[in-house]
Amino acid sequence: MKSSTMNTVIGSALAAAAGIFVFKAYQDKKNPSVKEDSDMRNSEEVDHRESVDADVDPAEKGLTQLDSAYRDEWQANGFPQTHKEMKELEEQ
Repeated sequence: MKSSTMNTVIGSALAAAAGIFVFKAYQDKKNPSVKEDSDMRNSEEVDHRESVDADVDPAEKGLTQLDSAYRDEWQANGFPQTHKEMKELEEQ
């Protein structure tokens, strides 16, 4: 076979493979396969399940997992936990 014919065959094969790849990418973009939301703040189950630390930490007793996550975030950012602490901060 001539080298020009061989180059044409290889180029055609690569073009066909690229076309298939583009078509599949378009289909995946049109119909995304990931439909599950992994953010726990949007999960219905977390709003009703008791905190996993409820038996260990008395401050977690009666909190849901979502409330526990918010509480951890508030503590990490230094937000006041009670009305008394809020009033003390307002007075200062």
